[in-house]
Amino acid sequence: MSDSRQAITEDQWRRAALIWDYHQMHHQPRPADVAIGLGSHDLGVAAHSAELYRAGLFPTLVFTGGNSPTTAKVFPRGEAVHFREHAIELGVPAEAILLEPKAGNTGQNVTLSREVIAAAGITPTRVLLVSKPYMERRSFATARRLWPDVEILCASEPLELDDYVKSIGDARLVLDMLVGDLQRVVEYPKLGFAIEQEVPKDVHAAYESLIRAGFTSRLIPS
Repeated sequence: MSDSRQAITEDQWRRAALIWDYHQMHHQPRPADVAIGLGSHDLGVAAHSAELYRAGLFPTLVFTGGNSPTTAKVFPRGEAVHFREHAIELGVPAEAILLEPKAGNTGQNVTLSREVIAAAGITPTRVLLVSKPYMERRSFATARRLWPDVEILCASEPLELDDYVKSIGDARLVLDMLVGDLQRVVEYPKLGFAIEQEVPKDVHAAYESLIRAGFTSRLIPS
């Protein structure tokens, strides 16, 4: 077991891998009118957005995100600003990037980016969302609720769970985030924030098991 997984049992890891796979939409990359890189603590979102741009999948890229307690120290000028700078370093022309620097949650990522896209004179029929790997499903469900008249595709760095944990360096934090995002997939449709997603029984059982094991730091406060 790698150092980054020392505190995780094999059973917990197997359950986490089920949730990891469920969170990904497994969409095939296709050309889109615009892409939206969703701000977070993970600079890999910017890197993968740049890779997809260089592959010719879209002509315009929006980076969205202000700050959160998780990212304020890492990206002091805001997630979108730092993501934009990283993408430019990786070869994306500055003129191809639009900036949305205020969003504080996924719903705002979608709605405020939509306003920025409209202000740029773009009327998309297909939008590509680029996110952390475990955020694909939640971002998809949110965008389908808030922007139902466009086709939504999802993309993220093609990493296995073990590789992602190594890139973050904190296995427990990653498992906490997997559990927290799944809770939001389940609960947010009830609040009108997202469309409902079917959760397979084995995935839901894995989720409940990890909650019992204490992977709860990213759960919605009750």
